[in-house]
Amino acid sequence: MRLMPGARNLFEAKMVSRSFAERMRNAEHLLGTVLSFPSPEIAEALALCGYDWLMIDACHAPIDTLTAQRMLQAARCPVLVRVADAGNEAIHRALDIGATGVIVPGIRTAADVEGAIAACRYPPLGNRAIGMVRAQGYGQNFKTYIDDANEEIVVVPQIGHIDAVREIEAIAAVSGFNALFVDPYGISTSIGLPGLIGHSEVTAAIGRVQHICEEAERRMGIFAHDLDTAARWLGANFTLVALASDAMMLSQRARDMLQVLR
Repeated sequence: MRLMPGARNLFEAKMVSRSFAERMRNAEHLLGTVLSFPSPEIAEALALCGYDWLMIDACHAPIDTLTAQRMLQAARCPVLVRVADAGNEAIHRALDIGATGVIVPGIRTAADVEGAIAACRYPPLGNRAIGMVRAQGYGQNFKTYIDDANEEIVVVPQIGHIDAVREIEAIAAVSGFNALFVDPYGISTSIGLPGLIGHSEVTAAIGRVQHICEEAERRMGIFAHDLDTAARWLGANFTLVALASDAMMLSQRARDMLQVLR
């Protein structure tokens, strides 16, 4: 089949998505960062730095669906969208604009995970609807995408609440997701220790998730606010590590340069 130029670009992007899912299955160390500015240019610049993946934070940042699509188009690398919530609409929109996969917040129970997985899968495995959108090359790459999507779309439930930590055995036993993403700041807030990610209660909660996931042979991801923390998680069997964010890197570098000159 001869693809038109636009369809070829989207097909090549789909192959990037496929290789990313395979790299996750192989438990490779995959370094990314968080995009919190609604800027295609920043997404493009950070992708050119060589990150394995980027996270568009549509949960906390002021990033709507159209802006997220523009960021995906600019990045041209594997991109996971942290959706606003675990509802079907948010997940469907993120996948329809061509995301490699989704990070799903609001997870408390195994049933929540099952619902997120179902939203990412076409029938008979789930309830994702079909539309002629960017993900399918606006219809030009329809069959290839539909045939592969259930296997290749990356589904990453987020463990960001102590309730999910308490239910981690049941959550880890659910089949069909690619990794569990630990949000230390979310866990700390749910315990009543907002931002105190080094507190013993928070580290114990993260350790519990890590232990259960390792026993169940499930992949793990986590947010790291600095280099030392990222290195520690990489050495602790975390596959997906999101190192800081565009906002954090910009402000830190700006402060560092000012301190040198002053």
